[in-house]
Amino acid sequence: MRTVAVTQNITVDGSIEFLGDWFDPTADQSDQLELVHEQSAQSDALLVGRRTFEDFRSYWPAQTDDQTGITSHLNAVQKYVVSTTIDDPKWENTTVLCGDPVAEVATLKQQDGRDIIVTGSIRLCHTLITAGLIDNGCPRRP
Repeated sequence: MRTVAVTQNITVDGSIEFLGDWFDPTADQSDQLELVHEQSAQSDALLVGRRTFEDFRSYWPAQTDDQTGITSHLNAVQKYVVSTTIDDPKWENTTVLCGDPVAEVATLKQQDGRDIIVTGSIRLCHTLITAGLIDNGCPRRP
């Protein structure tokens, strides 16, 4: 069974959205980048809601000189977007999950593979936490 893990970039006052310039994903923050790379190495799937997906899709594929490696990872990793309105995701390696998110993620969790990372998408996170699909515990270290 695969692990479903939530990772969030959050301000002290609880903001997880791209409100202003408080979070720069390409900034040289080596401690954070090291954690991102660890998590990427342990996962083979990204799960997001529609709004987060659209934010990611409008930003990451357009990065041509990304020294962090995040762009190449996101372009290559299997992406799952929970949406009832997206027909064509317009980003390689993306599958639209248009059914019940709890059932869809429960099915993904049963498949062979490494961790599934959920980021942003706070309503989706709350739904998955309530359904008991998010795994507890500390991040694994290689």
